[in-house]
Amino acid sequence: MTILSLSLLAWILAASPQPAESVPALLRRQSQELADALGTGAAAAWEKYLDPDVRYVDETGEIQRKKALVDDVRPFPPGISGSIRILDYDAAVHGDTAFATYVNDENEDYHGAKLHCQYRTTETWVKRPEGWRLIGAQVLAMRTDPPAVALAAERRREYAGRYALTSELAYEIRVDGDALQGQQTGRKPETLEAEAPDVLFVPGKPRYRYVLLRDAQGRITGLAQRREAWDIVWKRISPSS
Repeated sequence: MTILSLSLLAWILAASPQPAESVPALLRRQSQELADALGTGAAAAWEKYLDPDVRYVDETGEIQRKKALVDDVRPFPPGISGSIRILDYDAAVHGDTAFATYVNDENEDYHGAKLHCQYRTTETWVKRPEGWRLIGAQVLAMRTDPPAVALAAERRREYAGRYALTSELAYEIRVDGDALQGQQTGRKPETLEAEAPDVLFVPGKPRYRYVLLRDAQGRITGLAQRREAWDIVWKRISPSS
């Protein structure tokens, strides 16, 4: 192919209309711009893409409006750095409205300590004359299991026993080799790990804890099944034999 032919081909390709960016791809790009701005302090992106009537529910449950959101975008202070990647993005477009859900994958360096958090984010976008604008969002912190600590064999045996909520409903903790196992009446056994002494959890259920309760002499009297900030107390009725 001659130089003239190559030049002509390059001109044709440059002059050809490029495929338009799909709406899901555009919304993902805009959401990533919003995430990137949280670290750089580029509040202009939030000013641009947020609808004036936006309702934004953050991970604490607080409902925020546009002015507060824009004013809160600032660069990281000294000693803190990080980045957010959008994962598992999915969007559905219905005319001039679009619904998107994805995971914000955050890595942060906090004065030398490495932190990793994930947030499930859902967004509602509306098409305005100036482009797609965010009108609603909700952010949920995705929970993970805490680090487990090893328990001495004596401590595992101390926890073993039967704990009753009613005359017909009980939770039994058993020693299973070097581990602990718990089982509620009518349910399958589950592995128990220790977050700290007297604080147990079931892997895969990070919302719940089992807290051993003791009297003034240090004897175990019961088990508090903690669901967020609420306890269901099971009374100890017998230790394991």
